[in-house]
Amino acid sequence: MEAYDVCVIGGGPSGYAAAMRAVDFGKRVLLIERDRLGGAGVFNGALSSKAMWELSQGVAGYNRSFGKVAGGPARIPYGHVAGEVDAATQERSSLLNEHVRLIQAAGPTRFTYVRGTGRLSDAHTVIVQDGLGERPVQAEHVVLATGSRPRSLPTIPVDERTIMTSDGISSLTEFPRSIVILGAGVIGCEFATIFSNFGRTEVHLIDKEPRILPFEDEDVALAIQRNLEESGCLIHRQCKLVSMGVEGGEVVYVLEHADGHQERYTAEKALISVGRVPNVEGLGLETVGVKQSAAGHIVDERTRTSVPNIYAVGDLTADIALVNVGELEGRHAIERMFGSPLRDLNYNNISTIMFLTPETAGVGMNELQARKRGLSYRVASYAFECIPRAVAMRKTQGFFKILVTDDDQMRILGMRALGEHASSAIQAVALLISMDKGIEELAELIHPHPSIIEGIQECVRMLLGKSILKPAAFHERLVCRRYHEGQLTNL
Repeated sequence: MEAYDVCVIGGGPSGYAAAMRAVDFGKRVLLIERDRLGGAGVFNGALSSKAMWELSQGVAGYNRSFGKVAGGPARIPYGHVAGEVDAATQERSSLLNEHVRLIQAAGPTRFTYVRGTGRLSDAHTVIVQDGLGERPVQAEHVVLATGSRPRSLPTIPVDERTIMTSDGISSLTEFPRSIVILGAGVIGCEFATIFSNFGRTEVHLIDKEPRILPFEDEDVALAIQRNLEESGCLIHRQCKLVSMGVEGGEVVYVLEHADGHQERYTAEKALISVGRVPNVEGLGLETVGVKQSAAGHIVDERTRTSVPNIYAVGDLTADIALVNVGELEGRHAIERMFGSPLRDLNYNNISTIMFLTPETAGVGMNELQARKRGLSYRVASYAFECIPRAVAMRKTQGFFKILVTDDDQMRILGMRALGEHASSAIQAVALLISMDKGIEELAELIHPHPSIIEGIQECVRMLLGKSILKPAAFHERLVCRRYHEGQLTNL
């Protein structure tokens, strides 16, 4: 029987990262993937949707700057968009497959990749099924990394052509005349942004809350909401979906509004974006006694499951479902098996990006989270209108917002960035949070000019009372406040 030090089931971001970290330790590694290496991190997920967003941003930017003088907005064929998205995913997929081929060729007895499925028959035995049939293999350790899939609702007939989840977007051959999106979380708002940017689709967004992105601070959510509405998106706020189905080839849905009255709407397509569920079926969890939560997630303690030699990483657990988090967990699991992690897993310093208009990034706490924890804090917000590089780019919408502790140390609690280069701008702050440092370093560091990150420097200088532009002069663009005992006051 084949024997391995570690068997990784699932070749998405977390599984792939785990397998390659095990290679670093010189271990005998088996990586099993049933479909395509990269998983939802490449296909029907992170990379594909972000490639589509990038294209939509280019179209929207052209239309804003030149649409009127060029005789009308750009009308990009959907086939071109789909082709570019496919090229991006294939480029990444080819790189991952070529990397695996070369790693396997360099040491075939140490690393093995199998296209197939794996299930546990006991804590140290995995039944591998591939094109050659079934066979058992022995594994000292097992990493479960089979990811997640879009959640469906039993009352909505998803066919991935008329009523779709994010997995069905690739089935489109033309821009739909109209689309209704159920769910105003990150994925729903990202696709609302994408279709609105192209300007070829009437977009409706169903939101059961008073505003979109309810987990974000109001200033962040309202900026995104305003842009969606200005681009023509109709947001059904505080609405309950009564029914949704297909009649005569069109989507028909009924909403109940906050005042109790109901309305019937139609759209060419529908996108259901109500979260994701873990892919735990067929893994043999019950057979070996791996505990699961009521929601189906695998219960873990810093990636280790209730069976000591079996680990779960990525979307299978109830932690944050992001590619960077999954990769971190995959690497951490291997380091726990064969070494000693330099740092414990810490979910308080995760950098995130929302591909919206404008681009939105964050790290650490926002104001809602700080207040929920009962913290006093100071917060400064610096508008992109005051940043020379943003003015030069003609992209002045957005702001930087930094939260610090309400004491002399002013340690950084969190940051939100809306605007051009937002995702690149948060890294220095993320590092300072991980080091439990204050803001003095950022205030005195010589930043390149002109650059977007100069706005971060001025933001922290406001907190220190030594900014070049004074909040007292531009109180709507520059904000510096203190939150203490439930009261928000200007500094």
